[in-house]
Amino acid sequence: MAMSAQEIEDLLRETFPEAKIVITDLAGDGNHYAAEVIDESFRGQNRVQQQRAVYAALKGRMDGPSGDLHALALTTKAPD
Repeated sequence: MAMSAQEIEDLLRETFPEAKIVITDLAGDGNHYAAEVIDESFRGQNRVQQQRAVYAALKGRMDGPSGDLHALALTTKAPD
């Protein structure tokens, strides 16, 4: 089952309400996206910690072959 960019943003917004979030559909198929998430909560965290927080915010939507979202290229950072 495919997800829309808005659904992804809505899930991320629950965890990162003040973040700058940009979702890009890479293939037009609703399964391959890029996400840029810039949030103050990432300050002091390494990239792995930041990306784990984003994956947790997706609430299992990327889990295994039955997940709603097949691929998500992440860019995460704290604001400048």
